[in-house]
Amino acid sequence: MKVAIVHDWLTTWAGAEKALAELASCFPQAEIFTTVNFLASDDMPALKGRAIHTSVIQRLPFARKHYRRYLPLMPLAIEQFDLKGFDLILSSSHAVAKGVLCDPGAVHICYCYSPMRYAWDMQHQYLRQTGKERGVASWLMRWQLHRLRQWDFISAQRVDHFVAISHYIKRRIARCYRRDAEVIYPPVQVERFRHDQPRDEFYLTASRMVPYKRIDLIIEAFNRLPDKRLVVIGDGPDRARLSAMAGPNVTVLGYQPDDVLVDYLERARAFLFMAEEDFGILPVEAQAAGAPVIGYGVGGLSETMLDDTTGLWVAEQTSAALIERIHQFEQRRRSEPDAFSPTACRQSAERFATANFRRAILSLVEQHLNR
Repeated sequence: MKVAIVHDWLTTWAGAEKALAELASCFPQAEIFTTVNFLASDDMPALKGRAIHTSVIQRLPFARKHYRRYLPLMPLAIEQFDLKGFDLILSSSHAVAKGVLCDPGAVHICYCYSPMRYAWDMQHQYLRQTGKERGVASWLMRWQLHRLRQWDFISAQRVDHFVAISHYIKRRIARCYRRDAEVIYPPVQVERFRHDQPRDEFYLTASRMVPYKRIDLIIEAFNRLPDKRLVVIGDGPDRARLSAMAGPNVTVLGYQPDDVLVDYLERARAFLFMAEEDFGILPVEAQAAGAPVIGYGVGGLSETMLDDTTGLWVAEQTSAALIERIHQFEQRRRSEPDAFSPTACRQSAERFATANFRRAILSLVEQHLNR
């Protein structure tokens, strides 16, 4: 059986790329197709030795740093891959990968991280963040997003079977694409974390530093909690702004290697997460490391964390609501030393182990191929 795995782009090794690596491990003979690949082989050891095919965008000027500016061209670029002769196509998609053109006899299964947020429900936020709410540039951008939504819906009808990363995304797929989806949670390497390490006194958050992650709310909260310590790990466009607003009890470390992040997760008093996320691998990794999670209880976090058992949900996306839950967390720990135990956190995380993901994917593929 010839298998093609199509991924949007390879520019960082984050959650979607970790899921891609596990998909590839299920199908050792699969070839990889992606719009651009700017990762060195050492940055993606799980894909070393694989045939990785890129699109024409790979060779366009300034694509390495500004590949996102070619988004209007990506639907056309993804449709140029020649997948004739492939029996199974697995698209790993949060943007354009699902839009590939397949043989009529092939089975196309899309593992969908989310419909394009900036083209659908986050369009207005995207326009604000890019400073294009008004004027000629704004209307040009709105027209491009309108056309992108049209293509996104049409290309979704080419997929035989959708798989969503969470029930939250299953609902978004139904709303945007009018398609049903099965749910298979992304893989998390829980086995690489120790959950029985002594806990330190600091709170931890880690994320890509972009506005929707709402790290600013967490820093605001700790600026009002000077007796408590916060460590922030991550990098991105918002880093300068977030570093400038951090008080003396907040340490912004920036990007850190994976082993450093693991060490902080294993020692943190609790992990903080205020984004409305599609799934959110880091809160699961925190639980695997024995750290309870305090976070906004909407989206993926409502499915990956057990409120009042492995942490506390925050009802509103505000610093005041977060402060209130931190106080409740501290009081609970004082009155019940066994509350939010590392063992309970680890057991919760093991639901998302890589072995479960591989079993579910292989079972689903076999089921649909037999049909």
